[in-house]
Amino acid sequence: MRIAVSGSHSLGKSTIVNDWMAQHPGFLREEEPYRALGLYGPYEILFRDASTKLHNGIQLFYNISRIHRYGNFADDVIFDRAPVDYLAYSQYTANQGTTDIDDAFVESMVPAVRESLDHLDILAFVPRSEDWPVAMEDDGIRPVDYAYRDEVDAIFKEIYREGRFQVFPEKNSPLLVELCGSRETRLSQLQEAIDAVTAARLATP
Repeated sequence: MRIAVSGSHSLGKSTIVNDWMAQHPGFLREEEPYRALGLYGPYEILFRDASTKLHNGIQLFYNISRIHRYGNFADDVIFDRAPVDYLAYSQYTANQGTTDIDDAFVESMVPAVRESLDHLDILAFVPRSEDWPVAMEDDGIRPVDYAYRDEVDAIFKEIYREGRFQVFPEKNSPLLVELCGSRETRLSQLQEAIDAVTAARLATP
């Protein structure tokens, strides 16, 4: 089962991945591209209105390259972030008009994102929710900026709920599920999605 957890920062995505791994040690974990390339790697990657085509492009194509390592439903892996994330963050920066990222660059990313999603079984979106607010943690990595988080979350919701960019492939599209609530509830929602995908696969001749 190939799962990617997607959404704006500081909403509990990594917590979901960590909790899932604690209960399912047979899964492989694919680290967030920023951590792999920037925090633990050779690149300086900036956020918010300082992101550039290089910063977001290398993260996107690293993410896609890792997804392509897993070719079938039998591969048990969970990704901290999905290719869609780099559309949302790039669109945020394009809206600011502060770097070389513009609307045309964001549009140029769409075909690669769409093509990669047929290698996922579940795309788990973690939205900001008024019913279950998540406080921002000052981890020394990302800006502690609620407005930034919320604006990116709004772009994610346009993509996942309103069809912006039309990112889902026509064939072999992953199941989109939203995870919201307590840590236990989110894990239950993810397990329900897995059960649904598994049942659909078994029912397919």
